[in-house]
Amino acid sequence: MLEIGNINVAYGDHDVLHDVSIRVARGDFIAVVGPNGAGKTTLFKAISGTARVTAGSIHFDDTDLLSLEPSRRPHLGIAHVPEGRQVFPSLSVEENLRIGAETEAGRQNWTDNEERIYSWFGILAERRQQAAGTLSGGEQQMLAIARGIASAPKLLMLDEPSMGLAPAIADEIFERIITIHEQGEISVLLVEQRVAEALHFATRAYVLETGRVVLEGETEKLRDDDRIRQAYLGM
Repeated sequence: MLEIGNINVAYGDHDVLHDVSIRVARGDFIAVVGPNGAGKTTLFKAISGTARVTAGSIHFDDTDLLSLEPSRRPHLGIAHVPEGRQVFPSLSVEENLRIGAETEAGRQNWTDNEERIYSWFGILAERRQQAAGTLSGGEQQMLAIARGIASAPKLLMLDEPSMGLAPAIADEIFERIITIHEQGEISVLLVEQRVAEALHFATRAYVLETGRVVLEGETEKLRDDDRIRQAYLGM
C-alpha cells in the first residue's frame, strides 16, 4: 500500500530525515516511535506533501505521491490526523466531519461513514450540533480522528493522538483506534510518544532516532529488545 524508499527531507539547508524506508501493507497497524526531534512528524508531513523530499520515493497503491500536489493526496485514500487536534472550534461537530468528508470517496460514502463514526464515538453523536471548541481535549481528539475517517481513507495516519491527554482518556483513544482498525478495515500508521502503548497495540514498528530508522520489526520482538527496554520502556 505505502512504500517509502530511502527518503531525505530537508527544512532549508538542514536535513531532518536521512534514507528513511518504511512499508505499510494493507491491513497493517504500524507504529513509528522515537524521542522528540527524531523526525516522526516530518515523516508524516513528507507523506502528506507539506515537507520537501529531496531524495528517495513515496508510492501509495502504485501512485507516485511526489508527483502529486498535496491537495490530491487525500483523494487517494490517505487521511492525516495532525498533532494538536486542530479542529475548527467555531464549527459544530457535524460541520467538522463534513469538512473531512470532502474527498471523492468521503462524499460517496458519507451516509455509511457518518453511521460508523457515531457508533465508534458515541459522545460525538450526542454533541453533533455542539461547537467543537467547547469540547474537552479528549473529545476534540476523537473528533479529529473521526474527521479523518470521514474521508473514507485506506490509510489513517495518526500523529501523537495521546498528546496532552490524561492517561485514562489516552487509553480510551487507543481502544477506539483498535476498533477502527479492526472493524473499519483501515490500515493505521501511528506516531506516538507513549512507546509502551504503541508497541502493545501495533503489529510492527519502526524506531526513528536523529532522522534515521535504527530498528524495525515485529512489536513483540522489539518489546524484548534491550535497547528499547532501556531507552523507552524504563526497564
